[in-house]
Formats: sequence, C-alpha cells, structure tokens
Amino acid sequence: MASFATMASGSGSSNSTNMKGLVSYIAALRQARHREAEEKVVRQEMAHIRQQFRQQLNGYQKKKYLSKVCFTYILGYEVDVGHMEAVNLIASSKYSEKQIGYLALTLLMHENSDLIRLVVNSIRKDLDDLNEVHNCLALHAIANIGGSEMAETLAPDVHRLLISPTSRSFVKKKAALTLLRLYRKSPEALSDVPDWAARIVAIMDDDDLGVATAVASLVMTMAQDHPDAFANAYPKAVDRLAKIIVEEDYSEDYLYYKVPAPWLQVKLLRLLQYWPASDDETIKATIHNVLDHIVQNSQNTPKNVQRNNAQNAILFEAINLAIHLDTESAVVAKASVLLGKFILSRETNVRYLGLDTMAHLAACVESLEPIKMHQKTIMHSLRDRDISVRRRGLDLLYSMCDVDNARSIVGEMLRYLQVADYALREELVLKIAILTEKFATEYAWYVDTILQLISSAGDHVGEEVWFRVVQIVTNNEDVQEYAATKAYEHLQSSSCHENLIKVGGYVLGEYGHLIANNPGASPIEQFHALHSRSHLCSQPTRALLLSTYVKWLNLFPEIREQLLYVLKRYTHVLDSELQQRACEYVALAERPDGSDELLQAVCDEMPPFPEKSSLLLGRLQKKHGDTNDKRTWIIGGKEVNRNRDEARLESLRRGPANGGAMPTTKAAGAAAPPSVIPAGGQQSNGAGIDDIMAGLEGLDMSVQPGGVGVTNGMGENGGEAGESSYTARAPLIDHGGDGEESADRTASSIKPTTTGVGVAAPSSSSAAPPLVFPPSITKSYLKTAFSNEGVLYEDGSLQIGLKTEFHGSRGRLALYLGNKISVGFTSLSLRVRPHPEEPDVANPAIKASMSKLPPSSLGAMTQIQQVVDVSCRGVATYPPLLHVEYLAGSLQSLVLPLPVPMSKFISPVPPGSLGGPAQFFERWKALEGEGRQAQRVFGGFKLSRETKSGVDEGRMRRVVEKGLRLGLLEGIDPKSENVVAAGLWYCDEATTEVGGGTTTSTASKVGILLRLEPNAAARQCRCTVRSTRGDVSAEVARLVVCALGGDAGLLLDLKGARAGVEGAQPAA
Repeated sequence: MASFATMASGSGSSNSTNMKGLVSYIAALRQARHREAEEKVVRQEMAHIRQQFRQQLNGYQKKKYLSKVCFTYILGYEVDVGHMEAVNLIASSKYSEKQIGYLALTLLMHENSDLIRLVVNSIRKDLDDLNEVHNCLALHAIANIGGSEMAETLAPDVHRLLISPTSRSFVKKKAALTLLRLYRKSPEALSDVPDWAARIVAIMDDDDLGVATAVASLVMTMAQDHPDAFANAYPKAVDRLAKIIVEEDYSEDYLYYKVPAPWLQVKLLRLLQYWPASDDETIKATIHNVLDHIVQNSQNTPKNVQRNNAQNAILFEAINLAIHLDTESAVVAKASVLLGKFILSRETNVRYLGLDTMAHLAACVESLEPIKMHQKTIMHSLRDRDISVRRRGLDLLYSMCDVDNARSIVGEMLRYLQVADYALREELVLKIAILTEKFATEYAWYVDTILQLISSAGDHVGEEVWFRVVQIVTNNEDVQEYAATKAYEHLQSSSCHENLIKVGGYVLGEYGHLIANNPGASPIEQFHALHSRSHLCSQPTRALLLSTYVKWLNLFPEIREQLLYVLKRYTHVLDSELQQRACEYVALAERPDGSDELLQAVCDEMPPFPEKSSLLLGRLQKKHGDTNDKRTWIIGGKEVNRNRDEARLESLRRGPANGGAMPTTKAAGAAAPPSVIPAGGQQSNGAGIDDIMAGLEGLDMSVQPGGVGVTNGMGENGGEAGESSYTARAPLIDHGGDGEESADRTASSIKPTTTGVGVAAPSSSSAAPPLVFPPSITKSYLKTAFSNEGVLYEDGSLQIGLKTEFHGSRGRLALYLGNKISVGFTSLSLRVRPHPEEPDVANPAIKASMSKLPPSSLGAMTQIQQVVDVSCRGVATYPPLLHVEYLAGSLQSLVLPLPVPMSKFISPVPPGSLGGPAQFFERWKALEGEGRQAQRVFGGFKLSRETKSGVDEGRMRRVVEKGLRLGLLEGIDPKSENVVAAGLWYCDEATTEVGGGTTTSTASKVGILLRLEPNAAARQCRCTVRSTRGDVSAEVARLVVCALGGDAGLLLDLKGARAGVEGAQPAA
C-alpha cells in the first residue's frame, strides 16, 4: 500500500511528502479491525472526494483525490466518481499528473465506456508527442482498454510509432505489443494489416532482440490470417535463427541461464510452421543446420532447472518444425529416440511435452512403428497423476491407432473409461466410437464394442454415438441379425442405460423378427424386455418405443392385444407428443375397413440412410476448440493431416486408413456374426472441403431404394445423420476407391504453390497487384540479357551489377549490391521468385535459388556479393524475379527481372561439325514443317557505319555468337551477307511422378539451326529458326528479334511477344 502512495506521489522525495492525504487514507484503512470499519472509512472518504470534485481544483489536488479513488477501486469497492477528472489529467503536461490520469483511465473505464470518445484525441496527441514517456503511457492505455472503436481510430498511429526510424527500442516493443492486443481484440477493425505487412516484417531484423521478440509475436499472430502478405517473414526467421544458434550472434543481455533469447527462438520456430516446407535448397540447408544444432545442444541435461526448461522449450518446438518439414529426415529420427526418453521423465512438464510432440509425429509420419514401441508407456500415462498428461496420452493413443493395434488401444480406453475423470469421459467416448468405426474389420467386433461403450459410459454418450450405430446397422444387412441379438442380450441385463434402450428399441423394432425364433427371444419376451424399462425413460425414448410397438403390430400378430393395450393407455397421457403419436398408431391399427395395407406400408422396413459424414468427428473438433495460436496440425492420424502443410487454412485431404484392413477370425455368438469384411472399397462422391470428417469413418452405408417407414422416434436428428446421396454398397473398411479421385482433384485445385524461398504464393483467386518494373530496367535488361556482365539497375542510392557464367543447363549469377549513400541499409531482403505468369509456379522453367542467405544489412558506401544458382528446366518464357527490399529511412522495394533468357543455356556447335553446305541443307530440309520452324521478319537493325547503306555484318555476327551463344557456320549460305549458325540447347526436364510424388529431372538437349537473311534496301531481315521442338524455335526467334532489332520492350512484354512469335507467318 505504501508503494502505491509512493508511485502516486512521484519518484522524487520532495513530492512524496506532499501526498500526506493519500498516506493517511491508506493508514486508516490498515487500522480498520473489521470489514464494517473499513467500509465506514471508505464511505466517508468517497463523500469527501465527491464534495471536493464539485469545486475548482488544481492539477495536484485532482491527482491526490484521483489516487484515493484508484486505491479504493483496487480494494474492490465500486467507484462512481473521478472519470472526468481522469480525462482532464491525461491532457496535463506534467508527467506525474498524466501518469495518474492514465492509471485511473485504465482502471475505471472499459472498451464500451461512453467516455472513451473523449480521451481518443488526448491519446493521439500523446502518441504524436516527441516525449517517449508520453508515448508509452498512451500505448499502455490503448493496450489495457482496447476495443474496436479504439482499434479503428488509433491503430494507424500505433503502427506509425512501430515503424518510425526515430522511435527508441522500448517504444517499438510497446507499440508492437499494443498492436498485437488490438489485433487479437478486433481483427476486423485492422483492415490495413496486409498493407502493413512488409514494413512490420522488416523490423524482425532489428538489432535489439527485445524488439525482434515483440515483433515476432505480432507477425506470428497476423501471419496465421494473412500468410501471403507475411510470406517474407519466412527467410527472415530462418536468418535470425541461424545467427542466434549457429553463428552465436546475440547480445549478452538476452542470455537466459546461458540460453540465448529462448522466447524469440520458440516464436520463430513456431512461425516457420505456418507455411509449407521450403523448396529453396539454401533455406532447407540452413533450417536443417539450425535444427541439428538444437538437437545436439540438448544431448546434455543441465542441472539448472531454468536452463533445462529453456532448452526443452526450444527443443520441442524444433522437433515440431522438423516433423512439419519432413517426417523422414534425420532430425526426426533422432527426435523420435529423444521423445521415447522424455515420456519416461520424472518431470511432469517434460512428459506432457513429450506426449504432445509424439502425437504430432503420429499425426504426420507414414510409419507408426517407432511410436508403437512405446505403446505400453503411453497407455500407462492414462494413469498419470496429472490430468493434463492424461489428456495428452489419450490424444496420442487416438493418433497412433491403426488396424494392427486398434483392438488393444480401444480395449485399454474402455478399461480406462471406468475410472476416467468426468471432464475426460465425453471426449473419451467420442474417440472410442471413432476408432471403433474407423478400424473395424468385422461387424461383430464393432457391434460388441459400441454396445459395451454405450452400456458403460451412460450419460456421457452423446446422441451422435447411438445415431451412428443405428445408421450403420440399417445400412448393412449382414450385421442386422447380430446387432438385434446383442441388443436384446444387453436389455436383459440387470442395469441398462437409457441410450441402450434407444438402440435396442430401434434395432428390435426393425429387425426383431430376425431373432424371433431363437430360444428366449420370442416376440412377447422382446416386448417385456423393452416395456418393463419404459417407465424409467424420458419422453423422447418412450416416443421411440411407441414407434417400435406399432412396428411390431405389423410383424408379430400374436402379441397384437398387448401392444394395442399399451398404445391405448398412452392415448390418455398428458404429454401431447406421446398422446398424438399413440392416437395415430391406434387409428392405423383399428381402421374401420379392417384392412392392414396402410399399416404395412407405413411400418415397412426403414430404407438405408444416405451417407454424408460422421457427426462424431464434428463433435470431437468442437471439444478440442481453438485458440489464438492456431494449431499447425490436427489430433488424429495422418489421413486427416495429409497435405495440411500446403492447405492448412483451406482443406484436409481424405486418405486411406493407416495400416489397411487385415482379415480376422470369425467370432462365435448366439447368432452367427457377419463374415469378415475384406479390404478395398469406395468412398463417397462428396469428398471435398466440407467432407473432411468422412475420412474417419470406415463403415460404409450404401443407399438402396425403399418405401416410406416410421421414423422410430429419431425425428429430425435421425435424418441429420445423412443428407446427401451415396454410391453403391462398399465393404466395412473404407480404403478409398473411385471417390479418392474427386478428393485428389479437390485437393489439387486448392493446393497452393511454393516459391523460391519456400513460402506459399498468393492464391490465384486473390487479386494480385500488377507487376511493375522500374522505368530504367528496359535498356539495362536488354544489355545484360545478351552479355556476361553489366549493371542491371542503378538509382541514387543503390547499384546492382552482375556477372554470369553458364555451362550446359546450369549457371551462376553473381549480383553485386552497392550502397551509394552515407547511410547504411537495414532489414535488407533479397528473394528470387518465379514470375507470376509462369504456368507452373512450383516447377518454373528457370529455377533460381541463392547459394546462401543474404545479409540483413548493407553498410554505407559498401558493396556485397550474392550468388544466384540457376538451372533450365524448360523453355524459359518468363524470367525469374529478384525482389529487393531495404530500409533507408523508409522501406524501399524493387522488383527486377533477372536476365536469364533461354539463350544462356545454348552452347555453340563447333565449326565444321555439321559438314559442308550439302550436309547442312540436308539437315535444314529435314526440320522443315509446322511445329519445328519459327520465322519472323523484323526491321530496326543497324546498317554498316562505313557504307551507311549496307548491313552491319560484324554486329550481326557478334550478337549471334556472343549474345545468343550460337556457333557461326562460315561458307554455308551462298549469299555472303546471310548468317548461318547452330547450337545445342541444354535442359533438365522436370517430371513429376503420378500422384504428386517426388519431382525428378532428366537431362536433354535440342539442336538449333538459325538462318538470317538481311535486306539492306528494305532495312528488314528474315529470321528462320528450326529445331525438333516448335516451342524452342519460337523462343529463339523471339530472342533474335529482341537482340538484333533492339526491341527491349518485346523482351519484357512477354505475353504480346510470345503471341507475336507463335502467330507469325513465314515471310515470302
């Protein structure tokens, strides 16, 4: 209490003596012996404060009395004064008064308060103030109050403080966390987030690790909703992790028990899981190196608890990232061994994290054998003393279940159900029901397990479970007799839950006649078994039993009197639903004409339910819920997580059950159980985004045409279990058949592609901004495209030069970035991405990647070199793009085309290798025809400098030989001014295995013949290119026109240029 008085008085000793009134008030409250005395002091003081607030007070007096109001509120008393005084103090120029005003504001007001509008302008004024302390007070108030109105009004000002180059580190940290608070509170109010993304991501390179940590939290939250806008955060996170872990580049101030910036490491490792795995080899190698260092550093367990906790936090997040990237990597293999040790640890936190991470591994890995080795230990975790560990053990058992271990896992879950916590039972019931249905290989085991589950779980069995049982039994004739037998046996037990009565009532009503001839199961005995329990049931259950009785009127004439007696008694009950139902059934049974045809039609056997998707998984997903930090995986097997890294926010692919269905032996019973169900089958035609749950039910209900039937009391809920049509009848276990094709088509249509830096490219459905190149790039691109070195771009602050080297289908570009000003560049970002017009962005014709991660800064008046490796995989119509971003006061962004035309991958044919003119023209004629030749007539080429009228043959030959890299063939053409050349184009053709497997490349080469026929008088030239591939000929012809005609616009205006080349007619 004394510390509050000191804070309210100010930091100086002279001020603390002036707040005697507050000190006396606190002392009086402390001296109160009981509650009544304390309330008396509070009432007296509040009355005095109200009286004082009616008078004219100076700033100090307002501060003093407002401090008392705040202290009273902190004690838990309701306060109805001081709001306007707090608003007035915020506008004060004195720090101590402004501080108390903001303190009162955050305590006494909430986001929906009417007075918020009065303080918005004062808060904005403090945000614009040059005093950093005033900035921080305003940021604290915004973060504590929040609200959509404050977010809409002040978020741009907070963002401005965050990105301002003059803001100090502690202001940037508070601004980042304030913006995070506003976004979490009202994400819809911050509509400018995609526009802010580039500038926010740039701050991740800040030298202050505290700023980087705060911004990482902000980016991690926003990137979950805007992955495309924050794609540049991926390489920056990798670069920062490499600096901290591998290069050990960090400040000593951020060492936590000898672990550098553990919170930042964990956030960055989690951030990388929000995008698909990178296809950039440099980033892949860097991430692998980082993960390997983390695993190596965790080999030795430190004795210090805090250091051990920090290391484990980093390690578990690194394992999650490794699983996300590649479940078959060496890091995951090492991690699986470590996880086996962690789940045996004595520390509860370590066991919890070990089980959770192993569940992630089980949800993504192809083979569950390494996890099955620890199955006994995992089952033992269900008896752990900590309920959170028991939850994670249950999740892991659910995720690692397949056909081979389904019976043991389900059996263990059923045993645990008897002693499980009540908070876990409903979720446990859902998981048992899902696993039983998903991995059942014979109907007998499914029926026995589900009925045992309903019998033992009692009230924890939701309606979805017994609805599903009814669906499956109705749609499969082989299981109907066995289900009726088992349901009747459970009804004869001493205790029978109401859900089991519902199942028994439906099954016996529909299929009781199948067991009516069995000993002890006569119609009258079935009736007594059900009716003897009806008085303990609820109204919906008794309504279902009435439907069962009317079904029996049609099936069992021998017990007609007993059934009508019960139905007539229900015509006098008070419940309107039961009364109406009974009256209608009696009217059907006792028609005046004595005909039973209508009764037989109404009570006909229920037709099969149309199959849609299991309601069980939908209920389970609601139980798991969601958090602000979205999961990058779903609890369950690999089929529900398949391709989730590529379409995490869109859809889940439907895949076959893990392990497949294995035939089992035939079970014995009173009634012969159905035969073993073979593997194979079909899926529903409705596979798609909303059909993700259908992958978790292996049991298949086929649709058969049927008549009208009584609903058996299921009402609307029964029909809800299936609403769409289903294909022909299929076996018990669903392993994907014809329906999988539609699932693959759906997944492929929504599958985002990855870019050169390994992040998701913007979807085609979103309106991508137009591609804009700097105006000066046209001429420089033309020069560098047909030479080995040159300046690609230059402005007042930056120069980008390059040198190139090519051999066959591969090459290297050495980029030289020079800073021409006296201020250094920060947050430097270099990315190489495919052109957005590429037909296949995932496999572009020119694959470009950086050999190492670029530095994040460029000093004043200095130069750096960055090497880009390129390879040709097809006819290069569109050049790869170089994205350059850097901070020099403001964020500068450039998009430059890399000069890598197809001619760079052409090697000249040595002179004489094609023989003389006869041999050449023989080859030339062999390549004649449509699909092999491209011909263009163009003008604009230069005349000879000497004659001013003739053709500049020297330049033409230099361009063909040096620029287009074709070998000149002298003495071939009869006309000396004509140019004949030949070359070999090298390419690594990319091929992808059927089904979306791994992509491989096959080396190939294509011979090219070129003939140029200039006409000096007309100042035109005819270019003819022939090869075995028409697309190669067309592209080379386009490059010839660009190089000799000097048409730089044609070189970059690819759509029009391509159409012009392909549509050109041979010249006369």
